[in-house]
Amino acid sequence: MTHFGRSLVLVIIVVCVTISLGSVGIGICIFRARHHGKLENKATKNGDLFSIWNYDGKIAFEDIIQATEDFDIRYCIGTGAYGSVYEARLPSGKTVALKKLHKTESENPSYYKSFCNEVEVLTEIRHCNIIKLYGYCLHNRCMFLVYEYLERGSLFCNLANEIEAQELNWSKRVNIIKGTAYALAHMHHHCPSPIVHRDVSSNNVLLNSELEACVSDFGTARLLDPDSSNQTLLVGTYGYIAPELAYTMSVTTKCDVYSFGVVALETMMGHHPGEFMSTMSKPSTQQLLVKDVLDPRIPLPKSRKDMQDVVHVVKLALACLSSDPKSRPSMQDVANELSASKASTNLSFYDVSIYQLMQYQVHVI
Repeated sequence: MTHFGRSLVLVIIVVCVTISLGSVGIGICIFRARHHGKLENKATKNGDLFSIWNYDGKIAFEDIIQATEDFDIRYCIGTGAYGSVYEARLPSGKTVALKKLHKTESENPSYYKSFCNEVEVLTEIRHCNIIKLYGYCLHNRCMFLVYEYLERGSLFCNLANEIEAQELNWSKRVNIIKGTAYALAHMHHHCPSPIVHRDVSSNNVLLNSELEACVSDFGTARLLDPDSSNQTLLVGTYGYIAPELAYTMSVTTKCDVYSFGVVALETMMGHHPGEFMSTMSKPSTQQLLVKDVLDPRIPLPKSRKDMQDVVHVVKLALACLSSDPKSRPSMQDVANELSASKASTNLSFYDVSIYQLMQYQVHVI
């Protein structure tokens, strides 16, 4: 073979190898893009975070670092099940909440799993009473989630603060409970696969400036598999966990129903109802009047509607706290009850007892 012929063959081989490698590279890029579900990065010099989901763009990341002065503790507004929560005002003027995993947490497999789990669940859910996830960052310096910012913070903190608790009149408290119920009903009954939150508590119900509720913190949420026993490790907040989880270790939507019942009673009573719940089966507790267990920091309801609503909420909460999961209503049942008009009798609000509500028969005018 001549020198020209050998050179021609070499050129052909190099071209073929280059094309092959290029094809493989393109294939890998397509696979990774599909695998991570990345959307087109439309970041501008002001960090348009809301147009991207996995926004690891340099400009967007730098905006977050600048807005929080590299996650300075002065911007920290609380802690979640994992990581710390920060408030950040972006160059666009938008204020967002950031949940950041610390380096030690990001290296912990369980925290990393919770981070990914929250992203997976919240990208699947759109509901006005569920916190909005604007985006997330998997950066080599840190990992964080970006949520809508809810000005009033958690229901727990609002109930614990004497001044803020007095702002929560009965109609506002009922609306908070309704919003929480609608969010859980959507998760349980209107998603492709039922989603169980597993950590419903007053700390994970956030309030906006209008005191409307949003359920948050989905790090432990779980999609139910109809072909599985759905057994799980015990997770959640002490005082809100359904009792059957201690011995069955099998998560169902009725676990969230129980937790909702605790939150609903807590909202009405103004504090966690632990002592009340532990004595619910005792005659002395059942003979208590509803008006005597309500939060004493605000006046008793005076309008007919408020009286009806308060009694109705307490009644539903008690039903949700049944020790037998099968006896609890579904969250869809609860949501329907809360949104429906209520029949009335001549029974006075001031005479309704816990026992009567536990029989689930009383409606009040």
